[in-house]
Amino acid sequence: SSRVVEIQSQMSERAVELLGLPEDRACLLLDVGCGSGLSGDYISEEGHYWIGMDISPAMLDVAVEREVEGDLLLADVGHGIPFRPGMFDGCISISAVQWLCNADKKSHSPPKRLYRFFSTLYTALARGSRAVLQLYPENSEQLELITAQAMRAGFTGGMVVDYPNSTKAKKFFLCLFVGTSGTLPKGLGTESASEELHQAKFTNERTRFRNIKGKSVKKSRDWILEKKERRRRQGKEVRPDTKYTGRKRRPHF
Repeated sequence: SSRVVEIQSQMSERAVELLGLPEDRACLLLDVGCGSGLSGDYISEEGHYWIGMDISPAMLDVAVEREVEGDLLLADVGHGIPFRPGMFDGCISISAVQWLCNADKKSHSPPKRLYRFFSTLYTALARGSRAVLQLYPENSEQLELITAQAMRAGFTGGMVVDYPNSTKAKKFFLCLFVGTSGTLPKGLGTESASEELHQAKFTNERTRFRNIKGKSVKKSRDWILEKKERRRRQGKEVRPDTKYTGRKRRPHF
């Protein structure tokens, strides 16, 4: 649906932004779980080049039909990243890495598959570059498993959580550094939040598909702040956020 496409594009935009790429030259990026190439379109628009990997032939067929600009590779990233050392200036991944936590075959060990993915990704990335992996973790154990294997493979960094206090807008980006430890970017929507919110809280139910009854999510404060933030990043004039942003006005008598 167009809504899914819109969310996908927003997350791609945010992931590329978190990569902090140099502005003066075109970079080569790896897109892990590239699907039909939606994130790739954004990378191309920004003037960079990309190679996409995906495990689904059907999705890659769609990408070919859409005539995306990147090169495509059918592969299971749980078997590793098959590129030469230092080849990429960055890696993004939208909603894909959590699948490595599932053992689909008897022989699959999630920690081993994650470690294989992260250690070969580490090698394929240029020193000083970053990988930004947006994911939907099912619970905190899954998040810890993924992060632990990334650190074991040599990465530094950690989780950036956008809109931590919103059920619908909350997004997790694993932001990893290669070779140099950068400072972790701030999550969006956390300016006013107290520090404890950076410790992500989890429930095991899949709340992200459920609309909270009776609450208009569109036009809510989080929704407005997110939209304003997006427009700021596009270089548009936006009024500063205040405590009145998104507040209902009293009726006039």
